[in-house]
Amino acid sequence: MLHQMLHHVNFLAVLVAGVVIFLLGGLWYSPVLFARRWAALMGKREEELKAAAAASPMAAMYLAAFLCGLVIALTLATIIGHFGPLSLIRGAKVGAFCWLGFAGTTSFATAIFSMTPKRLWLINSGYNLVSFVIAGAIIGAWK
Repeated sequence: MLHQMLHHVNFLAVLVAGVVIFLLGGLWYSPVLFARRWAALMGKREEELKAAAAASPMAAMYLAAFLCGLVIALTLATIIGHFGPLSLIRGAKVGAFCWLGFAGTTSFATAIFSMTPKRLWLINSGYNLVSFVIAGAIIGAWK
């Protein structure tokens, strides 16, 4: 059954999409984009985050984040492959639809009940949305 699900998957496209998701995360949560606002909404000062990062197994955290991106890309590739002729636009649309149906809605429901600030949800979920759309576009365009 797994072979049937994955027979149409372009694993090179999955790898590239996984790398792009990982790199986008680095940019998204950097001072260039949302690091300061994200930290403030988390109730953390920059010094606290640096101390926590220094005390954490960063290599393992980066590896886990990269593997999560690969799983997202593989899942998208499996779903996108069932939508007829592939294209960049079709892949991006399926990525957005998957975000809406899975990541966006579940994270929003969790945010409501955990009383996460809406702006924090927007930053975190916005990263997921952009990741899904870009990964879908890569996978859809790569024939």
